[in-house]
Amino acid sequence: MEGAHRESTSRIGRTVAESSPHWAPTEHSAGPNVLLIVLDDVGFSQLGCYGSSVSTPTMDRLARDGLQYTNFHVAALCSPTRACLLTGRNHHSVGVGFLADYDTGFPGYRGEVTPRAATIAEVLRDGGYGTYACGKWHLTPPQHMTPAGPFRSWPTQRGFDRYYGFLWGEDDQFTPELWYDQHRVDPPAAQGYHLTEDLVARAQEFLSDHLTARPDDPFFLYLPLGACHAPHQSPESYRQRYRGAFDHGWDVERQRVLQRQIDSGLLPAGTELPPRNPGVAAWDDLDALHQRAYARFQEAFAAFMTHTDDQIAVLLDFLRTHDLERDTMIVLMSDNGASGEGGADGSANEYRYFLNLPDSFEDTVAALDDIGSERTHNHYPSGWAQAGNTPGKFYKKYTYAGGVHAPLIIHWPAGLGGKTGLRRQFHHVVDLAPTIAELAGLEFPRCHRGVDQMPVHGVSLRYTFDEPNAPTARTQQYFETAGYRGIVRDGLKAVAVHEPGDDFDQDRWELYDLARDPSECHDLAERHPDRVRDLERLWWSEAEKYGVLPLDDRMGARVTSMDPASDRRRYVMLPGARIMSGVVGPNFAARSFVITAELDDEPARDGVILAYGRRAAGFSFFVRRGTLTVDYNLAGRHTIVRASEVALPSTRRLQMRVGAPDGRPELALLADGRELARARIPQLMPAGLGCLSVQCGHNAPSAVSSDYRAPHRYPSGLVRVIIELADRQEDAARGVADGDIAGALAQQ
Repeated sequence: MEGAHRESTSRIGRTVAESSPHWAPTEHSAGPNVLLIVLDDVGFSQLGCYGSSVSTPTMDRLARDGLQYTNFHVAALCSPTRACLLTGRNHHSVGVGFLADYDTGFPGYRGEVTPRAATIAEVLRDGGYGTYACGKWHLTPPQHMTPAGPFRSWPTQRGFDRYYGFLWGEDDQFTPELWYDQHRVDPPAAQGYHLTEDLVARAQEFLSDHLTARPDDPFFLYLPLGACHAPHQSPESYRQRYRGAFDHGWDVERQRVLQRQIDSGLLPAGTELPPRNPGVAAWDDLDALHQRAYARFQEAFAAFMTHTDDQIAVLLDFLRTHDLERDTMIVLMSDNGASGEGGADGSANEYRYFLNLPDSFEDTVAALDDIGSERTHNHYPSGWAQAGNTPGKFYKKYTYAGGVHAPLIIHWPAGLGGKTGLRRQFHHVVDLAPTIAELAGLEFPRCHRGVDQMPVHGVSLRYTFDEPNAPTARTQQYFETAGYRGIVRDGLKAVAVHEPGDDFDQDRWELYDLARDPSECHDLAERHPDRVRDLERLWWSEAEKYGVLPLDDRMGARVTSMDPASDRRRYVMLPGARIMSGVVGPNFAARSFVITAELDDEPARDGVILAYGRRAAGFSFFVRRGTLTVDYNLAGRHTIVRASEVALPSTRRLQMRVGAPDGRPELALLADGRELARARIPQLMPAGLGCLSVQCGHNAPSAVSSDYRAPHRYPSGLVRVIIELADRQEDAARGVADGDIAGALAQQ
């Protein structure tokens, strides 16, 4: 293919006159263009064509004019699904058994895709495609998220020619942390900026470049949107469109969605709704204020979905304008079920969930008019998540249908030959990469770049295009996420009921007949104990085969198991520098720390000295109007500590010290060793902020503090900032409870 090394057949003489040149003919792939759109945390029933009340006319059209799958499954979390999607292998086998944020030291849980599993992007690029990715990646371990790499797990070294998007699992839609190829960039300074609009615009730019420079080559565009993961944010006009649309509540909504699913043939007649998930209240039992608040969260989600649909329409208009839609296979899916992480009440700031901080309904009421705007980092209540997973129960991360049953649409006018409608075959996300490879006329290599490759685990869906009722080519699939287990074989599904910390051998297995009971309402385990035992044995066999073991039911606590050698205690940062995570950068959680700014012979000036985080959470150490200040932002709850006097012109050393000398957290500000302020803070940096960056001499993309506007750069005179972290074991020995930062300022 084009770009591959070829032996020259030129005849070489002493001079040009004595030589004969030769040019090998350029080869072009005959495969279709491929547009792969991945929605985030979108449940089975959150598209209009899957029963939702939310308006998604563009995606509905793709389903109407293409194939709509009713029995498609994914892993129950984003990174594992994406690993399956791009490699055609099971996620544990390729090293992404859990989120990419964690490397627990075991082969199935390294947080990055092994080089033994070439991605579909690598296959297509080697086969002559132009390959482009715009959006969420979440397959790079945090220790690699630096401007200096290593880049081996970044999109541009896993098969994509170009990349634009965000590396973490979620981001603020109005002020995201963006990367362009392998360098960080600020969002465009446009009025009314929104990430989805930006990603679609960048995708069009990449395609325009491709069509201009390589008009004879097909393209692969991977568009993993941030939508509709929390925060559910969209322009005000979209939010206004849904005012009052969900006042009927989640119980009525579930009934309406189920009826539409049955009427459209998505589900068999007689499908039942499972009971409300634990912790979800009956809507009619809520008072008017709770109903109003909860409905507002769902309005924000619906607005986000419709805004996303409109942006997909913009991209499809681009394809039509350039006569590309007919020859482009569009695959649209979601990575897992709707998320219940908002809890019973929802949250105006989802970081309180990540940080295990208390949330309150009063905070929600106070922020009600801002829900869905840039002023909140909102997540809807779990009752709406269950409605979004209709008819399934539970949510993302669980191996019940609510976590792993997902929408899938394939639209390809030239390749489907006019065939449309529902497809009911059981399939899994590992099957999409082999499908794309087959249609491109390519195969996954046995050896890639000198590395022997593991077998592909997926099977192609191509047979379903022509035969709506063909028997499924996939008869079984295991599931596992953080200790939650399940397995499907020949239409029967077994699920292990597990609570984190419990003995896995004591888990009770449930049994469901998916053909008759897709909502998993009727447990058949007692009637068929032999089948349950067979499926449990099969699960253990598959777990050993695909690298699931050792079983690990920790969620955020996995961070404590990471390589202690990666826990540096001293960092020196220069102005303008940024460190992306608490793995490669300073981890302020559960310890004392001191931040020291060294100035040159200029007086202290207004600007950010060091910031950790963004508008939603973190802290900022800055000078404002000559006053040294810290804004300590615990997920929207601000503690402001200001120096008692304006910084003196002769100051050369500014410090922020955090610790708990008597077990009570406090913060102190010093200039040249002289204390200027000391104050109690409500609690000290909890774990869970590892996805936030540390910025020296500025604060972007959004400001931790409302005292200034981002980036509030320190103009000049800042030489370096030194961060010193106390040893965790020393802090623990001082007896301060986990969750506080232990240690004494006096002992630093």
